[in-house]
Amino acid sequence: MRKIIVLTFLSMDGVLQGPGGPDEDSSGNFKYCGWIVPYFDNFLGEIMGNQMKQPFNLLLGRTTYDIFAGHWPRNAEEWPGINESAKYVVSKQDLKFDWENSFQLKGNIVEEIEKLKAEDGPNLYVYGSSQLTQTLFQNDLVDELWLKTFPITLGAGKKLFGKGTLPARYELMETKVSAKGVIVTRYKRAGEVKTGTFS
Repeated sequence: MRKIIVLTFLSMDGVLQGPGGPDEDSSGNFKYCGWIVPYFDNFLGEIMGNQMKQPFNLLLGRTTYDIFAGHWPRNAEEWPGINESAKYVVSKQDLKFDWENSFQLKGNIVEEIEKLKAEDGPNLYVYGSSQLTQTLFQNDLVDELWLKTFPITLGAGKKLFGKGTLPARYELMETKVSAKGVIVTRYKRAGEVKTGTFS
């Protein structure tokens, strides 16, 4: 069985929308596309470089897939192996793919993702894909979170955790902080939420 790992840039108020550039995702009149750019440095570049090393497959929502497909096939030298990696896309619309090794998940999406998890193969990385991540959290399908939390609040936009997210406990695996205040963390799923009282 392989893991589903959600990797995302995150504001302190939980927004993940449009982090990387001015035209990335302005849906819903989002005004702050490119909000990670002032904070990006060699430290984060090294983190990203390590996380982008193969092998892994991608599990993406339609919007994120379209953004990736518009960039990475022409810039594969910056992400070695990305064209060869399998890319699974969740969408209600019938899709035609120009990007090699792209596959659409159809029918009962939760069942299809569970089948993917049960297969042998590399882990499944989820970038962005806010609607897809809601489905994953609602069905307890996320094994790890690799977060980069930036010292900024955005007030509005698509969020990592939305309505319907199941209660879940995570264990911290790793944490680092950049000179510009970006907190890089890795968490793994660690069972049910525990409660208690102070004695």
